[in-house]
Amino acid sequence: MHKLLLTTLLLMLPWTITAAPGPMDSATGAEPAAAALSWATRLADSTMQRSPQAWAMRPHKGLTQPSWGYTYGLALLGFERLYQRTGRQEYLDYTKTYVDQLIDAEGRIQGYRTWDYNIDSINAGKLLFLLYEQTGDERYRTAMQTLRNQFDWHPRTGEGGLWHKLIYPWQMWLDGLYMGAAYYAQYSAVFDEPPASFDDIAHQFTLIEQKTRDPESGLLYHGWDESRVQPWSDSDTGLSQEFWSRGMGWYAMALVDSIEHFPADHPGRGQLLEILQRLVKAVVSVQHTSGLWYQVLDQGDRAGNYLEASGSAMFTYAIARGVNRGYLDRDLAPVARRAFDGLVKQLVKLDPTSGEVTLTGICGSAGLGGNPYRPGTFDYYISEPQVDNDPHGVGPFILAALEIERL
Repeated sequence: MHKLLLTTLLLMLPWTITAAPGPMDSATGAEPAAAALSWATRLADSTMQRSPQAWAMRPHKGLTQPSWGYTYGLALLGFERLYQRTGRQEYLDYTKTYVDQLIDAEGRIQGYRTWDYNIDSINAGKLLFLLYEQTGDERYRTAMQTLRNQFDWHPRTGEGGLWHKLIYPWQMWLDGLYMGAAYYAQYSAVFDEPPASFDDIAHQFTLIEQKTRDPESGLLYHGWDESRVQPWSDSDTGLSQEFWSRGMGWYAMALVDSIEHFPADHPGRGQLLEILQRLVKAVVSVQHTSGLWYQVLDQGDRAGNYLEASGSAMFTYAIARGVNRGYLDRDLAPVARRAFDGLVKQLVKLDPTSGEVTLTGICGSAGLGGNPYRPGTFDYYISEPQVDNDPHGVGPFILAALEIERL
């Protein structure tokens, strides 16, 4: 009853300012749980209003037809979990329509080719677990198996780390753990894979932490090139130059999403818990007073750096879900609440006429190498365009809001 009243009052507020303050919990200075759920539904509803077809939610990319991609997997996972929380069928339908536009009657994924060995192409497969559970449609099972098979053939570093992509040889990026390992873990749990699969998954996490962790700060560099041939990589260590917030955000989300699928008695579960706890300690040490995190995490005082939405939402989600599931100490709950409050107050905008919600301050895209070449410098990360309502931010914001509600 109290939650319903809070939500109703929130929706009735006469929004007349650009920034969205949201009602505050006087004891903690954090968003009340009902308000967090309201922000999730309002951003989801605004996204569907702007883009009735999910594949069109990145208008700045100029797409004219559906495309299988990791950003849709990220955003629409938020919609699936929102459906599970609220029971609103339109959230699941929005996801299912996107998937069904890309998976044919034989379970083939349009535009996907195993031999591209692109770890990013795995991520949208996470949407299929709930759809298969709900419908029993074997097309989804076939597509999930196709994606799972990629790991058996995917090229690896000398120590068994999955390359980020075939076009990025000998490289591991933090992003890849969310794209690949988290799917691998869920698939292995749902379809009863042997312990060796979990051994492999744990190895991906431990190897990249070993290679990218800065011993002084505990932060993780964005990428590592085993060959040391990339101009962005250090000739001695193979490391990229900076601590990118979304890079670490991908890795943090991958940890909490993978731990839940590990058998309780598998030693890899304990290893992942330790990594998560180390990572969160490092992340909290560079949290801004607003609750948010900078695009380049440890250089908030440098001109051009900015408080970035997607990385901040990812850290919020990872910390809140970690607390909710007992992976992290309960004392970290205020950190997550303060972060979500910062997102709402600093980066959410409201149209005073329509009530449409816009999430600002999202780095539209970033990476290493490629053409045009991305050098991984401070100037590079801060110069990538910021894109309102990009799914890189929308998905983590919705996921974070749902975990804040559970806190």
